[in-house]
Amino acid sequence: MPPQPEQRTTRAGLWGALGAFGLWGLLPLYWKLVQQVPSFEILCHRIAWSVVFLLPLVLLGGRLAEVRAALASRRNLLTIVGSSLLIGGNWFLYIWAVNSNMVLETSLGYYMTPLVNALLGALVLGERPSRVQLAAIAIAAIGVLSMLVSYGRLPWVALVLAVSFSFYGLLRKLVKVESIPGLFIETMLLAPVAVGYLGWQAWQGGGALGHQGLTTDLLLVGAGIATSTPLLCFAFAARRLRLTTLGVMQYIAPSIAFLLGAFVFREPVTSAHLLTFGCIWTALALYTADGIRAARSAYRHAVR
Repeated sequence: MPPQPEQRTTRAGLWGALGAFGLWGLLPLYWKLVQQVPSFEILCHRIAWSVVFLLPLVLLGGRLAEVRAALASRRNLLTIVGSSLLIGGNWFLYIWAVNSNMVLETSLGYYMTPLVNALLGALVLGERPSRVQLAAIAIAAIGVLSMLVSYGRLPWVALVLAVSFSFYGLLRKLVKVESIPGLFIETMLLAPVAVGYLGWQAWQGGGALGHQGLTTDLLLVGAGIATSTPLLCFAFAARRLRLTTLGVMQYIAPSIAFLLGAFVFREPVTSAHLLTFGCIWTALALYTADGIRAARSAYRHAVR
């Protein structure tokens, strides 16, 4: 019997989610290929070429009305300016950390993000976390403190990545705009600084583009595609999968980054790392199981 339309839709969504989270997880490999370029310059190329890549998608996809609607009020504009600054800072720190041999810590940051989201939901939005979620947050906090005590320093890169991305998600929640037009607006707002910096470098006769070989040029131009393609896959998957399914699959990306850091880039995995990651993985298992349980309970009540 051929698969039913619902099965085909779900299967397509799973492939889309695998594409999104797989590509996000492999991004450290991409940034390592251009590690000879300063991180801020890579960021500027990422922003500028994302605009170039997204513009035809917005125009040809008939999404310009969504862009106008998102910018219709001053409050929305200020909120998107805030989200732009947060995602720009998040991108810069991520690129810098990857090329500073801190891939393991970036993976820790994105493992922590759902837990920080839950904490923000409780503190900012007044959401009431369950006892299991509170326990998960507490265990994650123990993991961070264990690194502070055992490893001798606070994992600040992981914390800043998790907090900045969580606040970014919070601001995006306040503005009702889909991912593609939203990213287009954010990169457009950041583009004057990015293009201005790249233009100033070119005028000074510097910059990597055109000076470090064709491979580097193609990788810098392709940064826009590397940024936007996972987002397109995610948007495709989000329309076809349950949020609980997406929630579980989002751990694919930091898991790939962890494996890359440990086995490809040969970053040292100490007992402090294992203790911290063990706490985070335990917290995520509790958090995810509780989310699945709540979703199933809500579904049973809905079909009664």
